[in-house]
Amino acid sequence: MATGRMVEAYLDLLSQPCRAVHILLTCTGIPHRVRTVALRKGEHRSPEFTELNPMQKVPVVVDGGFVLTESDAILKYLATRYDVPQHWYPRQPERRARVDEYTAWHHTNTRVHAAKVFKLEVMLPAQSGAPVDEQRLGAALAQLDDTLDKLESMFLRRQPFLCGDDITVADLLAVCELMQPLGGGRDVLKLRPLLQSWKSRVQSAVGEAFDDAHAVLYALRDRRRARL
Repeated sequence: MATGRMVEAYLDLLSQPCRAVHILLTCTGIPHRVRTVALRKGEHRSPEFTELNPMQKVPVVVDGGFVLTESDAILKYLATRYDVPQHWYPRQPERRARVDEYTAWHHTNTRVHAAKVFKLEVMLPAQSGAPVDEQRLGAALAQLDDTLDKLESMFLRRQPFLCGDDITVADLLAVCELMQPLGGGRDVLKLRPLLQSWKSRVQSAVGEAFDDAHAVLYALRDRRRARL
């Protein structure tokens, strides 16, 4: 482990990629301090945060003066920079390439489709006061189902984790996205035993860090249930 360093992590745990970063930092014991950036309050648009990240997005990490944005890059940097178990981002070229293969696919598949379901079911109705657009939601769910099919058939067909026999940063990115619709009370893995088993393995591998990172999402789900 690098000595004398403290990673500053700018996060909002309602953000899926922020939760992935938080879980890695927590369960590997990387020294860090969380700086909360509340997206719903517009804190990502403040002059101070904009100077740090002109894209006005989280997560951001600052490590000894080195500023890094984008969750994929952050996770891989942390796993490389700090003395964490090698399985998170393997050094062996073929195993590392499998992680890179998933994370390249993730951004236009798991991420966008799970996030769209949450946006249509939770964010847009909350912002506009209008009911859920059931037609658009149905189309988004169909896209997500196609992505879930591919996760099962390509990535989990003969192995316990997305990229092999052990957990990697790819699993963190994926599981945090697939948890997001739960904020609206929708469990997208409910009828997917293969993916449910994978999620359970991820939870077991990271321990309490999983529920700690998702506490804000669970609270959102519970508040919505109480209103119904």
